[in-house]
Amino acid sequence: MTPTRRSAVLVAAIAIAALYLPATAIWVSMLVLGIGIALDAGFARRPIQLQRTLAPILIIGQPHPIAVTASSTTFLGRIRVRQPRTPDLRVEPSDVRGQLTGTITALRRGHHCLPVVAARRIGPLGLGAWDFRGDSSSAITVYPDVPTARRIAHAVRTRSFIDAGEIRRGPLGLGTEFETIRDYLPDDDVRQVNWNATLRVGKPMSNQYRVETERQVVCLIDCGRLMAAPIGDKTRLDIAIDAVTAVAHVADVLGDRSGAIAFDHQILRNLGDRRRGADALVHAIHDLQPSDRDSDYDLAFRSVRNTKRALIIVMTDLLDESAARALVNAVPVLSRRHAVMVCSVTDQDIVDALTDVPQHDHGIYRSVAALDVAEAQQRVRRRLTAAGASVVEAPPSAFSAATVRAYLKLKDSARI
Repeated sequence: MTPTRRSAVLVAAIAIAALYLPATAIWVSMLVLGIGIALDAGFARRPIQLQRTLAPILIIGQPHPIAVTASSTTFLGRIRVRQPRTPDLRVEPSDVRGQLTGTITALRRGHHCLPVVAARRIGPLGLGAWDFRGDSSSAITVYPDVPTARRIAHAVRTRSFIDAGEIRRGPLGLGTEFETIRDYLPDDDVRQVNWNATLRVGKPMSNQYRVETERQVVCLIDCGRLMAAPIGDKTRLDIAIDAVTAVAHVADVLGDRSGAIAFDHQILRNLGDRRRGADALVHAIHDLQPSDRDSDYDLAFRSVRNTKRALIIVMTDLLDESAARALVNAVPVLSRRHAVMVCSVTDQDIVDALTDVPQHDHGIYRSVAALDVAEAQQRVRRRLTAAGASVVEAPPSAFSAATVRAYLKLKDSARI
């Protein structure tokens, strides 16, 4: 039982009145107030059933509905419902009178526990209140941005994915695998002629190929310390995992095999490539979090060095030139066998510092520092390109689409 603010005000008023009124009147007033508080608390103590409704799986950064209903056997009193927040789960509104109907937004991927809901009923006189708690907390799983990934995959499936201002038409990707030798036909490409077989049988013979569309796509996800840098409400790792999710769903549409390896100084997750692997991939990486260790790129590259030729998509950060040195040294060995694509999120703070006109000395120093960082990034990009890797950089809002676009270009040019 908890006295309300009204009770405290009345007690204070009686205390002030004690300076002017006789003691008998004060004691009677206190007795009446005590009886009122007790009766009010007795009404407020009657049970309340609290029921919370929300989805067990949320998407990071997107609001989802949440509702808390409070039912009681009596209509006396006022009920106030409160849903406690956590640093990773934001509830709006979180404290209302009556029934709570609002939204819950997850700010971090992985597994979370939403605390039990609480309610307070104030008696009909407004003198006493009683607090109640729900039955249990709720386990919530937060996934990366799967809806955006599915929208991009749908656009690729319907051939409406926009690339360089044009709509793609025709099949995506071109690969051939030898199947058999047959007689030459007038419509055959001269490059298909098998001259050895032609000399052997005395008539033109052609190689017949089977169009091979299935490719392997392996995403190497850097979970090192640099990926913990915040960008808005997300980290660099959050944005990278959103892009990996989009790539996996597009790979399902194109008939490619997708897999992922997450690493920092050790291998954290190793999901082998598979057909229709988007759902398994998302489930495997949805709870990855950045660590405080430097990343071992050579260890990650050794995990895929001897596999069949594939597209290796490295999700990392190119902000720190010294940290990227290990990546630059490891790429040449991998690019001899695989197509390598290095993807990094553009730092909007650096862009703003380079484009905004300085208004004071601090702004000038900021611009100079940003210029040094941009030049270091440019050197890293040149070295990666010279080593045979494709470099993709884009702002957070367009990072998933830019990664998918680069993947489609490589596939369309038969580089994978």
